[in-house]
Amino acid sequence: MTSRETVLGRIRAALADVPADETPEDVPVPRNYRRSHVEPGEDLVALFAERVTDYRATVHHTDEAGLPAAISAALTSRGVQNLALPSGFPVELLPPDPWTWHREPLGVSDLDALDGTLTLAAAGIAVTGTIVLDTGPGQGRRALTLVPDHHLCVVYAEQIAADVPDALARLDPTRPLTFVSGPSATSDIELDRVEGVHGPRTLDVIVVAPTHPEKNS
Repeated sequence: MTSRETVLGRIRAALADVPADETPEDVPVPRNYRRSHVEPGEDLVALFAERVTDYRATVHHTDEAGLPAAISAALTSRGVQNLALPSGFPVELLPPDPWTWHREPLGVSDLDALDGTLTLAAAGIAVTGTIVLDTGPGQGRRALTLVPDHHLCVVYAEQIAADVPDALARLDPTRPLTFVSGPSATSDIELDRVEGVHGPRTLDVIVVAPTHPEKNS
């Protein structure tokens, strides 16, 4: 008897008492795992900023009125000028010149020639310091945030979920989800860290303060 036949035989034996017409949906699966590692009442914005910084990304804080100025300051600090701008990004948030905004369609070579990209986000995860993109308005397709060397992302405080299960409950699982935890980085066998190999070398995050702070809990 081959290993394959042994494995299949054990599977058949384990399923011997299962009715032929039973489907996976007929048997509830207990979901008793811990849904969050955040303590009740903990400041999600502060935790998110702390964890994002741990990943060697830079966090900027502002409110809605100061967002264009914060974008301007972040771009100025990086010395970038030519940036990709996804469809649906609110034009009223864009700072004035000297920046040049390049809109879709953009080829890979076009993106590679740009300094960076500016996007919104679909969600943030406080406990992991993760940004989630789903290609929605103001986010663009994946290549838009993977090819340019710098990614500046705007995250609203109301978008920050405590932990992964909470974030997933807010997202559409049928959309192409990209989870970003810091700038792209990898290490070789000697643990030499190299950034920018399979994504942006630099990640800046602007966290926009909640309109109603008492709701950010």
